Amino acid sequence: MLQIPENNPALKSFIHVDENSHFPIQNLPFGIFHLTNDTTPRVGVAIGDMVLDLAELERMGHFGPLLKSNPIYNKATLNDFISLGRFGCSIARAQISSLLRDDCPTIRDNPELRKAVLHHKDNVVMLLPINVSGYTDFYSSKEHATNIGIMFRDKNNPLLPNWLHIPIGYDGRASSVVVSGTNFHRPMGQIRPGNEGNPSYSETKQLDTEVEVAFIVGRPNNFGEPIDVKDAPEHVFGVVLLSDWSARDIQRWEYVPLGPFLGKNFCTSISPWVVTLDALEPFRQNGCEQTPEPLAYLKSSRDFAYDINLELSIKTQQMNKPYTIAKTNYNTIYWDFPQQLAHHTMGGCKMQTGDIFASGTISGSSKDSFGSLVELTWGGD
Repeated sequence: MLQIPENNPALKSFIHVDENSHFPIQNLPFGIFHLTNDTTPRVGVAIGDMVLDLAELERMGHFGPLLKSNPIYNKATLNDFISLGRFGCSIARAQISSLLRDDCPTIRDNPELRKAVLHHKDNVVMLLPINVSGYTDFYSSKEHATNIGIMFRDKNNPLLPNWLHIPIGYDGRASSVVVSGTNFHRPMGQIRPGNEGNPSYSETKQLDTEVEVAFIVGRPNNFGEPIDVKDAPEHVFGVVLLSDWSARDIQRWEYVPLGPFLGKNFCTSISPWVVTLDALEPFRQNGCEQTPEPLAYLKSSRDFAYDINLELSIKTQQMNKPYTIAKTNYNTIYWDFPQQLAHHTMGGCKMQTGDIFASGTISGSSKDSFGSLVELTWGGD
C-alpha cells in the first residue's frame, strides 16, 4: 500500500485542532471560499476551525517550482488545480502540510503572514468547489437496491438480473448540483397515488434525501479510450459527501421504463470540502465478496471500500438541534469506484475534469443503518 508521509498520525500543526475535529493536518481538504468582507473567490484548505488562504500564499511566493510559475489558487473553482493530476495535487498537499506543521516557522512565527492567510471559519463563505461538467449517480449498495426492489417491484426478486453483473447508474443534471446549505424549492410533478386512476399535478409529498459519497474526476481520458479499472484511482482527485434529493412519488410514476428523471433532477447537494484520495489512504480496506465473479474488465483489487462513517440527521423548525436517525459506513459498498469508472468509460465515454460520479445511497443491513428516508420509513408508511 502506498505510504504517504503527510498521513503520519504523529504529525501536529501549530494551529490548535480539537481532537474531535474532522480537519486535522492529516486531512487538509480543498475548497473554494470568499471572505465575508471580500467576495473574491479563491482556493483554501481546512485546518481545525481555520481556512488557509492558498491564493494569498501563492501570491507571496510560498510554494515550490511546480506551482510557482503557474498561478492556480486565485480561482473560482478547483478545476484548474485538480487538472494537475493526482501527482501534482499530492505535491501541493505535501507543501501545504509542511507549512502547517508545528516545527515550521514560516507562518507560525510571522504574525502579519498569519493574519493574511489564516481565516476563522466564521469569517468565510464556502462556495461550490468545482465546475461540475457531468454528474452520474450509481446504485452500488446491495442493501439499498434490495430494499428499494422490495418496496417498488417484487419482494421475492428485489434485485434485477443485471444488478450483480454491472454497476447500474444514470446521468443526473449537472446544473442542479449545488453546495451544501443551498435552499431549493419543493419540486412539482405528476403523481399517481396507488396503482390505479389518472395522475395529478402537484408538489411532491415524499421528498427524500439519500446519504452518498461522490468521487471527482481530476485527470480526463481521451474520447474513445476506456479507463482501465487498475488505472482508475489516478483519474480521481478526491471525494465529497453528496445528498441526492429525490421526489419519490414523482419518481415512482415516471421511472418505468427509462429510470429517474424529474424525481431526481431538481437538486443535488455536495459538501464544500473535497477530501483527497491521499488523505483517505489510511482508511482503505477490502470490499465485500462479489458473486458471481465480475467480467474481466471489472476485476479490481477490491481494496477501495473506505472505512468512512456516515450519519443522516434531520432538524425541523421545531427542533433545537439536529437528531441523528441513521448511521452507516461506506465500506458496505458492493461496486467500488474503480469499477464504476471503468464501466462508465468502457464504451469510450470521455470523462472531464470536474465530472462527479456518486455511490448511490449507502445502506447497511440493519434498519438504523438505512441511508434514505424511504427506507427508514419503509416507503413512507
